[in-house]
Amino acid sequence: MRWPRIAALPNQTRPMPISSKSHAPQRVVLAYSGGLDTSIILKWLQDEYHCEVVTFTADIGQGEEIEPARLKAIKMGIKPSNIFIEDLREEFVRDFVFPMFRANALYEGEYLLGTSIARPLIAKRLVEIARKTKADAISHGATGKGNDQVRFELGAYALMPNVKIIAPWREWDLLSREKLMRYADQHGIPVDGAKRKGPAPYSMDANLLHISYEGGILEDPNYAPEDSMWRLTVSPEKAPNKPQVIELTYKHGDVVAIDGVRMSAAKVLTHLNTVGGRHGIGRLDKVENRYVGMKSRGCYETPGGTILLSGHRAIESITLDREVLALKEDLMPRYARLIYNGYWFSPERELLQGLIDASQATANGKVRLKLYKGTIMCVGRESKTDSLFDTRIATFDDDGGAYNQADAGGFIKLNALRMRIAGNLKNERAARASKTAPRKTTLKKKA
Repeated sequence: MRWPRIAALPNQTRPMPISSKSHAPQRVVLAYSGGLDTSIILKWLQDEYHCEVVTFTADIGQGEEIEPARLKAIKMGIKPSNIFIEDLREEFVRDFVFPMFRANALYEGEYLLGTSIARPLIAKRLVEIARKTKADAISHGATGKGNDQVRFELGAYALMPNVKIIAPWREWDLLSREKLMRYADQHGIPVDGAKRKGPAPYSMDANLLHISYEGGILEDPNYAPEDSMWRLTVSPEKAPNKPQVIELTYKHGDVVAIDGVRMSAAKVLTHLNTVGGRHGIGRLDKVENRYVGMKSRGCYETPGGTILLSGHRAIESITLDREVLALKEDLMPRYARLIYNGYWFSPERELLQGLIDASQATANGKVRLKLYKGTIMCVGRESKTDSLFDTRIATFDDDGGAYNQADAGGFIKLNALRMRIAGNLKNERAARASKTAPRKTTLKKKA
């Protein structure tokens, strides 16, 4: 909330707010992109809280230069020692994206959680920088209507329980574009020409896993976006007419090589984004249920993630036990909701992650996927060390006695026992009902 302002009494100087010294934050770590909104927030924090601001800018693969954020922060009075700019791409994929894909996580059956999974990492670094700089508050630019405010703050509270969190969009009155522009002009914050001409047709959020598009013209769920909106993928209709087969090598459920070339986690995802985008893979137009209660329409591009999901399911199909797979499928929607709703650092997510990771001990081998005009087809999978696919038993030819087909009769009969009991009871009830039913009599007509 905003610190209270106490009106000056007649012939008296205005007293300081009661909480200004004892509770007001002295140093705030701001998640800072260098864009217009967070630049306005930076100045607003300085004016409203009279505090020292520390800026944190993360490269998680959004595809934009982040060094300009340093110059902008310096121009706004931030000390160079209070500016943190970090390349988190490897950590993002290795410690957040890959663990999530071990679970085959999909929110509401479709969404690959590209925005959701990036927020815990940002919250983690905000807290770590707050501790390093001895800051007593953190701040973010998420609005009061979306999921991100929940994700940032749940993560921060889990890691630093007594941290103060400042969410300007829940406090200030700069709730229109005109007010934001006026504030920027009054305080000398540069505004590029495109923003002055009018709001963008939609907002975008990008990282190494995906790009999301929402708001603006996309708020009409019946509006079909132009093909020019999509940045990572070509239209499936315009994708190459020749399919491409790629080979993924898995170790404990994570891709460690593509087409025989070993790669780091971030390089794997970068390469798959390029290949998948070329073949029109990974587009999604979805109406989803936000945690705060409203429905929201979003369009997503996740080419590399879509390939990872298909490949992971394929390697699990030959290396995981049937009931282990079934249990993972039962738990997956709950796991996906935890990530979507911001509970990455919760004990229940960590408990589930332990179970999921244990299941991946045998998820080793190679998968071949054919990419063609927006589709993915598995055309081969093998595991020389952990395959549960036994050709001696699975063959329809002579198996040399590896499988006794006569055993199937007893198996089927035992599994049918409950249905046979119920069937017999149903027949007995029908027989009793027919005996007790009144008989119909027919009257003879008089001649």
